[in-house]
Amino acid sequence: MQHSNTLLCLGDSYTIGESVPLHESFPYQTVQQLRKNNIHFQAPEIIAKTGWTTFELAEHILHTSLNEHYDFVTLLIGVNNQYRGLSIDDFKTDFEFLLKKVIHFANNNTKQVMVLSIPDWGVTTFAQGKNIEQTISNEIDRFNEVVEQMAKSHNTHFINITEETRKAKKDKSLLASDGLHYSAKEMSIWSEKVASIIETSIKHN
Repeated sequence: MQHSNTLLCLGDSYTIGESVPLHESFPYQTVQQLRKNNIHFQAPEIIAKTGWTTFELAEHILHTSLNEHYDFVTLLIGVNNQYRGLSIDDFKTDFEFLLKKVIHFANNNTKQVMVLSIPDWGVTTFAQGKNIEQTISNEIDRFNEVVEQMAKSHNTHFINITEETRKAKKDKSLLASDGLHYSAKEMSIWSEKVASIIETSIKHN
């Protein structure tokens, strides 16, 4: 009997797929793509909530009973730290804690951990007219420097989706109906990147 792989996805509204049906969220699209390639996967387990910061995600993980290990784990968190104007130093501390927990969930196999960069909501319809678009983008870049550096220093995969999300400035089909989150079309790009890494990892094992 073929092994049925497990995927744990940790994050905030971007992981849930706010404003789109659950099956169009990037975790579900990832699993769907892998199944099409005859790679067996259970439905993804999603630990995420709209509005969560790194600290709130960490608190939830500490008080939630999860499986001991998963075959693959994704982490996408930090936009709410930036949105609330929270300290980037605190973010760095929280993110490293989360990343170590994520690596543990992946049975200490860092190559089965995928860290996604923070999308840039500064280009969304929601931010228009606020005269802060460039400020948001610059701050997102600073947070993402931490995310990338942490991912690389812990030898996990780093997936840059930020540049893709910035295309929503000119292509509104990449945005969900709320004008702030992303559409299934945009999240399919994220899921392709994640699925590609997972497929390569499985083939090389």
